[in-house]
Amino acid sequence: MSILRRFKDIMASNMNALLDRAEDPEKMIDQYLRNLKGDLGKVKAETATIMAEEKRAQRQLNECKEEIEKMQRYAVKALEAENETDARAFLQKKATLTEKETELATSLELAEANAVQMRQMHDKLVSDIGELEARRQILKGKAAVAKTQERMNELGASVTGANANLSAFDEMENKINQSLDEAEAMAELNSDTAKDEIEDLASKYEDNLDVEDELAELKALMSEKEE
Repeated sequence: MSILRRFKDIMASNMNALLDRAEDPEKMIDQYLRNLKGDLGKVKAETATIMAEEKRAQRQLNECKEEIEKMQRYAVKALEAENETDARAFLQKKATLTEKETELATSLELAEANAVQMRQMHDKLVSDIGELEARRQILKGKAAVAKTQERMNELGASVTGANANLSAFDEMENKINQSLDEAEAMAELNSDTAKDEIEDLASKYEDNLDVEDELAELKALMSEKEE
């Protein structure tokens, strides 16, 4: 039976090796599960057919045995009725049925063996599917953790870049502050220079007395006191 050979090959395949070689184990296991579930449906259908064949072979064998027993009874009754011709006919029919019984017993053994193999493959597929379902959840959980770690690594790189940008910003701020301080100092110096120039200009118009003028004022004051 081709289906038996096919599913024996499936059972002999190394699932772990397939998964280890897969570039994307998560997708591989999903695909393998779909394949197994499709095969399981075919195995169920074939198992049902073989089990039906087993039941049919068993029924045919039982019916043949009943016919053999019936021919035996008829032969006995014919002899009791002193009718050897009829007894001989019943015994000949019994002999033919006995040969058929042997063939039917062989067919039943084969049908039973096939049914056992199909049930074993059915149970194995169900077990493999259950195992893969569990492994798929574990695998997807690991994949989620890996993706989270990748995002964290990317964020870490971004933070490192942000720190570098912040350092450059601080350096630029220091340069700006230094330029501002220098500008303010220059403005202050310029302000002092302008103030000195105004004071010098104003001194030209102040009432400053020289020594001769002051001496004349003292003489005038003394003359007033003598009078």
